[in-house]
Amino acid sequence: MKAAVTLATTALAAATLPSSVLSFSLSPKSWTASSIPTSRSSSRRRNVALSMALDPVTYLRTEWVSAALCTNQTPRAADVCLQLGSEDGRVVNFVPRTIREIITSSAEGKGEGLTVSCERSLKQMAERRNSAKVTISNQPADDLTDTPSATVDVVISLQAAERMHENGLDWKRSIREAGRVLKPGGRLLFVESTEIAGESFLEYVMSLSGVAGMGEELEPSGDDPENPDEKDMYDVDGSASEKQPPIFEEVGFDDVDMVLQPHVAGVAIKALDADLTIEQRARKKSQEEEDRLAEIAMTAFERGNKSRRKRKKKKASAGDPEGQ
Repeated sequence: MKAAVTLATTALAAATLPSSVLSFSLSPKSWTASSIPTSRSSSRRRNVALSMALDPVTYLRTEWVSAALCTNQTPRAADVCLQLGSEDGRVVNFVPRTIREIITSSAEGKGEGLTVSCERSLKQMAERRNSAKVTISNQPADDLTDTPSATVDVVISLQAAERMHENGLDWKRSIREAGRVLKPGGRLLFVESTEIAGESFLEYVMSLSGVAGMGEELEPSGDDPENPDEKDMYDVDGSASEKQPPIFEEVGFDDVDMVLQPHVAGVAIKALDADLTIEQRARKKSQEEEDRLAEIAMTAFERGNKSRRKRKKKKASAGDPEGQ
């Protein structure tokens, strides 16, 4: 019975894992992963794939959560979706058919772009499903140069941060880039390892939000203007810029259960004023305050009119000549 379960699990894992990446050998007590060389894979890529291997239980569970998250948390009005670190064509099946365009990005090393197998998988999936148009882009996931600001409705990050880190990309910058390309009110959907090289993925996303007071004062420390994590907060001359507004206004998340390797899944919604300058935000706040005071004045005026009409009607019913 145990052998049958092991065999079934192995078959299921082999059917769902990305082709030309890993093969699993399972035993009742442990599992091991070995890389399968491809025509394009270098020894470095095989070592990276091996180091990032997920056990079958975690892989299958995170795949299920990823599919459910993309299906349930993509707004029906969303048209454009961008994936951070495209690895294969599964995103085509994950997103709803209401999505009209899927834009790719690469989590491979600098200048490498998408693999041939990834491009082929994306094209095959798109042809089979016959729904969204797939725009193949080799832009790095941490530098979305092919995508203009505020043009994307949904950004998806599925087990991409760790691949970025292993390949020398900046996964933190990829989150900021996701915030840049998202439209106001757009969504970042993520299923990622809880920690990337000892740093919490969720804590960094929260630091870019206004949730619970976090992210309201995103000032650089001033210690190291060359720090790549802080370079977006500095002016061209290296001096500290003014306070940055929070990128995300709401962040919802939960730990992925029934996995052997900790993962977190969540949704971050871009703030409506994230793209405004400090002056524009000040004018907007001033206008909102003026509108609020005008509404209060109008409400008081209407209430006074109503009260006067009641008094006049009461006098008229009492036979007061002034009310006639």
